[in-house]
Amino acid sequence: MTAAAHPTPSAAPAPRPIDIALLASVFVVAACGLLYELAAGALASYVLGDSVLQFSTIIGTYLFAMGVGSWLSRYFERQLPAHFLRIELLVALVGGALPATLFLANAYAPGAFRVLLYGMVLLVGTLVGLEIPLVMRILKRNAVLKDLVSQVLTFDYLGALAVSLAFPLLLVPHLGLIRTGLLFGLMNAAVALWAVWLFRHELRRLRAHVLACVAVFGVLLAGLVGAEHITRFAEDKFYQDRIVVSRATPYQRIVVTEGKAGHRLYLNGNLQFAERDEYRYHEALVHPAMAAFASGGAGPRRVAVLGGGDGMAVREILKYPSVESVTLVELDPAMTRLFTDDPTLARLNGGALSNPKVHVVNTDAFQWMQQGSVGAQDAFDVIVVDFPDPTNFAIGKLYTNSFYALLAQRLSASGYAVVQTTSPLVARQSFWTVVQTIESLGLRTAPYHAHVPSFGEWGFVIASRRPWHLPQALPEGLRFLSVPTLALLFDFPRDMARVPAEVNRLSNQVLVHTYEQEWGKVAAH
Repeated sequence: MTAAAHPTPSAAPAPRPIDIALLASVFVVAACGLLYELAAGALASYVLGDSVLQFSTIIGTYLFAMGVGSWLSRYFERQLPAHFLRIELLVALVGGALPATLFLANAYAPGAFRVLLYGMVLLVGTLVGLEIPLVMRILKRNAVLKDLVSQVLTFDYLGALAVSLAFPLLLVPHLGLIRTGLLFGLMNAAVALWAVWLFRHELRRLRAHVLACVAVFGVLLAGLVGAEHITRFAEDKFYQDRIVVSRATPYQRIVVTEGKAGHRLYLNGNLQFAERDEYRYHEALVHPAMAAFASGGAGPRRVAVLGGGDGMAVREILKYPSVESVTLVELDPAMTRLFTDDPTLARLNGGALSNPKVHVVNTDAFQWMQQGSVGAQDAFDVIVVDFPDPTNFAIGKLYTNSFYALLAQRLSASGYAVVQTTSPLVARQSFWTVVQTIESLGLRTAPYHAHVPSFGEWGFVIASRRPWHLPQALPEGLRFLSVPTLALLFDFPRDMARVPAEVNRLSNQVLVHTYEQEWGKVAAH
């Protein structure tokens, strides 16, 4: 039998430089596509709240659109390189401009934000879904199918991995969402320009394609140069007052404004305090628990503040001479740096975060509570819980019975914890859900409320093992609280009186849904 009777399998053809260049383009295309998806999810979380819901719906919509794009690719039969570069330019324009467009829409046409958000996600997803099938069909000219699929998918997944790490760690903190979107739009445009060069001998209207690439580059570069102006233009309209600080961090967008009513702090567009009346909120938050502990004999020595990275609660705590140490646990280091280093903002908290008694820990409060020791010598006399409202499940976990169980472990036998607990007037069910959740652990509660003009009627809950009693004295110099009127805060009128509520559990965060429904009714009106 001759050798010809046993033919050896032919070796796969060696990859051409053009194929290597296209595979590199797949890496960039995948990175850009995922970046636009992450940017849309982040913006939806900033504006609409509930990050779990927003990212889930954005990802679902985007993947559906990619499926539509892949299905539509069957109708592209001729001039595949020309179709590919046109699609790249469209992705560059729409995807690159997505963050800037949505920022402006939120400021000038908030009612259209949701429609525009999902419309752009659908469009970008469809275009990205067209890209990969077209690249594979172009590469198929000189590749074995199994090698082609493995190579394309490898570069696609590597691009997705790279941007998923860079987005929260490098891009958003250093460039912000608008610049990041425009930068990746330029990367998509660069792929299109590279495709023009690679397929210059196949393109029928080479000059038109070159001009289209130059035009897209020009638009995106102009946007990148003017990104700061775009951001300020949108935010000045949204926040009304002059913006003095604007920071995008891996955790949130921090904006501080200054106007006739003084400074205001916003996190992801939600007001956290207004200078003209923040003293009402922070005096009500801190002193009923701190003064009650002091009335029992020796004053509080070890105090913890969870959240409250602006240092306002710490300022009030330091009014007690007995305090030896204050541990501030704040997730976002940008917050504590800002309110420590900026002279104007540090003035608002009286330089509290620079006080030698204060120890700042930048970490997740839930993890910190789990990892910390729970010996009697490590317990806190007072714990002030000043988290944002439970607008999403990431924050909602800090209002669950699991978290309050950890809180109880870190509290001394005679200690008090106090929790800011949204509005008992607007979100009545939500307020009493928090009370019910704390009581489910066997802790005593003392719910109360105070009127803060910037927020309206606002609620708090004191939790402890021993009964809470009205303090006999308060620190001097308070602007809002006084001993004779303090008892009024613990009296609830009929429209804020207790209602039946469920326990908020880590496995079933009913509070997040209840909160969204109650505050959503207000927004609807």
